[in-house]
Amino acid sequence: MTAGVTWGELARVRPDLADAGRGLLYQFGVGLAFLGTVRSDGGPRLHPVCPLLADEDLFAFVVPSAKREDLHRDGRYALHSFPCPDNEDAFYVTGQAFPVTDVARRARLGEQFAAERAELSVPPPGETEELFAFFVSRCLLTRTTGHGDPTPRHEVWTPGGGPV
Repeated sequence: MTAGVTWGELARVRPDLADAGRGLLYQFGVGLAFLGTVRSDGGPRLHPVCPLLADEDLFAFVVPSAKREDLHRDGRYALHSFPCPDNEDAFYVTGQAFPVTDVARRARLGEQFAAERAELSVPPPGETEELFAFFVSRCLLTRTTGHGDPTPRHEVWTPGGGPV
């Protein structure tokens, strides 16, 4: 499996999907999503995270946890937007995650994280929270007319139009 493309590359080739994804990931004013990782026994693990879209990339600060250990051991991930209150619209991406070691980038993104949550007085992530970049190898956008829509519209995209 290849690492995938950056969020910026997705936005250049499919701006409609990137815009819709940003809207669904940030629908509550800050980035909120569920992060699925692969446990050491091969099973799935799912936890909420706060994704950040910046510098043409998709990031998340990850606290010391089993999910962080999963990302170090096997960087495959799935990220899914939080449920919408008025419909069943959803955005889902999969790919490979990598630790970000650039100190200046980490500091800048930590400030963005805090700025997005300024009204909640959330400080920048601490030293124990590790920054990861998420590359996109597949995305799915689902649009509905409301809860219980019998004909949801699904759009799947992969780099180069490979198998979905």
